[in-house]
Amino acid sequence: MFGPRALASLTAVAAALVLGAGGQAGTYTVAPLTNVSGPSPFGAFASCNGGPLDAPLYVNSEVEPWIAVNPANTSNVIAVFQQDRWRNGGARGLVASATTGAGWSESWAPFTYCSGGTTANGGDFERASDPWVTFSPNGSAYQISISFNESNFDNSVLVSKLSNGGTTWGAPTTLIRDSGERDSSFAFNDKESITADPTSSNYVYAIWDRLVSPNGTSNASVTGFEHAPSYRGPTWFSRTTNGGASWEPARAIYDPGQINQTIGNQIVVLPNGDLVDVFDLIYNVKNAHGHRGLSVAVIRSTDKGVTWSKATVIAKLETVGVTDPDNGYPVRTGDIIPDIAVDAQSGALYVVWQDARFSGGSHDDVAFSSSTDGGLTWSMPIK
Repeated sequence: MFGPRALASLTAVAAALVLGAGGQAGTYTVAPLTNVSGPSPFGAFASCNGGPLDAPLYVNSEVEPWIAVNPANTSNVIAVFQQDRWRNGGARGLVASATTGAGWSESWAPFTYCSGGTTANGGDFERASDPWVTFSPNGSAYQISISFNESNFDNSVLVSKLSNGGTTWGAPTTLIRDSGERDSSFAFNDKESITADPTSSNYVYAIWDRLVSPNGTSNASVTGFEHAPSYRGPTWFSRTTNGGASWEPARAIYDPGQINQTIGNQIVVLPNGDLVDVFDLIYNVKNAHGHRGLSVAVIRSTDKGVTWSKATVIAKLETVGVTDPDNGYPVRTGDIIPDIAVDAQSGALYVVWQDARFSGGSHDDVAFSSSTDGGLTWSMPIK
């Protein structure tokens, strides 16, 4: 939500890649683009305005797509995206588009008023952001949302489950709910992701950062709270161990300290079941080792999230950002958000991020680093 996230309006599309045997690199071909979204489905809903009309609303826009493939049925694909984005943050709801025998079909979890949320089901929010979806080995899908109000800034991390073969998303489970005023106490949950454990359909992991500025801090606003003396943004975590029947209480698993934060937390699961969480580690002031600025880092768990290691820094994140070549305005590209993948056979880990080190700071390229020992050590970044 508050991290640099792509805001440009787009039409969600899907492209098919043909891989070599075993999913390894081979001959790639790109299928024709296919529309997976259409006009906004939220126009007919009553009381669906997203809170105060304090910024333009881009109806029929779809942004921040995330896609997952069902391991139990690889012809079943789900793409989730923000539907009808507000310029100042969030959307009227999150929509899921799934492959069917006749093409693609849209559905949505009740994460906002527009998408069927109510006080009774826990989806009583004006806006939603940061869509993410994942599949368990048994074919069940889990979708996660940052849901919040523009009018009073209540906010929550919500999870909804779609059982294998189902067409209706279940009532959301609230992993955490916070409220706060912009100029007094403030807590906002941001940039969540969700990962189903490929080794067990019982386990699913949710992770995010929670931005906190305690009561009495002045100027605890959306644009300035990170400069408050007591501001911090630790990594929070919750999991289910019974296939979504219940979720454990959310808790902080890594705290970089006062005036510092994480963002872009994302878990992958190694073949042996170990967890690796990648994130951007942000030091707004120098730490004990003299580090300041952005770094790509990981923490690890060898017991499915019960305990976590200290942070291992992969490399500094030296982005300079992207600007519009026509007018020089900065483009919100997600330039401080790293991404991670794991080889399901070997357990090799791969991380990429935007970085200007290869151009002497003139422009961003894609930096790449890998690990073959479960994330303990990492290769030097290459372009």
